Amino acid sequence: MAASTTKKALVRRFDREPLQAFVSPADYLQQNGIEVLSPSGSVIFIGYYDLKNVCFVKDFDAPGEPARQFQTRPKMDGLWVRMKYRDGDVMDGILPNNLLQWDRYGYSVIPPEPYSNNQRVFVPREALTNIQILGVVGSPLTKGTRRKQPSEGQPTLFD
Repeated sequence: MAASTTKKALVRRFDREPLQAFVSPADYLQQNGIEVLSPSGSVIFIGYYDLKNVCFVKDFDAPGEPARQFQTRPKMDGLWVRMKYRDGDVMDGILPNNLLQWDRYGYSVIPPEPYSNNQRVFVPREALTNIQILGVVGSPLTKGTRRKQPSEGQPTLFD
């Protein structure tokens, strides 16, 4: 962990308690797992198979369980996806609409309540059994195509 900028994260593992850790966003993803720094200062390596997700949070001690699914259609641009974990849990998120921005080891999604404690969630590919696209929000193909046609009796300005 050579980077100087670290983010607070809750690391959720299958069949274990969440782990509070500090993560360097630039290089925490390794070939076989993630590398995090515990609050006590020790470096911990967690394999992708044991990892459920990494939630980048504002505060470690925030109360309440985050929302897992959108209540209405999201307004943020991107791909609205529903992910099913190996243990049966389901979570929605927004993926970037650019395939080059996707991580090779998993998916970095914006959760249903991005302004709550959870700001971004990394989900490794090995943690999922299914990922389904529910919708495309803000497609660049639809921008500017909805122009209102003038009514037939309406004169134009420069006739």
